Amino acid sequence: MPTPPAERSALNQAGVSVHDMRAVDEHGIAPLLRAFLARVSDEDGLLHSLDVDFLDPSIAPAVGTTVPGGATFREAHLVMEMLSDSGLVSSLDLVELNPFLDERGRTATPMVDLTASLMGRRIMDRPTRSHSGSF
Repeated sequence: MPTPPAERSALNQAGVSVHDMRAVDEHGIAPLLRAFLARVSDEDGLLHSLDVDFLDPSIAPAVGTTVPGGATFREAHLVMEMLSDSGLVSSLDLVELNPFLDERGRTATPMVDLTASLMGRRIMDRPTRSHSGSF
C-alpha cells in the first residue's frame, strides 16, 4: 500500500529514513537493520512496535488491513533476534492483531514466537515433537 503524499512529506521533513519492501528485496533486511541500530546505538532505549500487519497475510491474516507482499516469518524472526542482540529494546508494543478474525491462533502464534525471539529465545531453543514411532 503506497504511503500517502502528506505522510511521506512529513517523514521527509522530520528526517526519518524509510525503507520499503523494495529496499528489503534489493538489499536484505539485515544490512538495513544494522545501519539503523548503528545510528541509534547511543540512545537510552527503543520502543519496538510489532505491527503484525507488516507480515505477509499468508502468515498473519487476522489483521484489519491485509496487504500482500509483506515480510516473511524468517525476515521478522531475524529482525527480532537482531534487536534482541542489540540490547537496545526497552519496551514492546504489539498491535494490529484482530482476535475476532484469528482462526485457531494463526496470527497470534507467530506474534508469540516473534516476541519470544525479541526476549532472547533462539530457534535452536524451540521444543520439537519427539518421534514416538506412531502417527
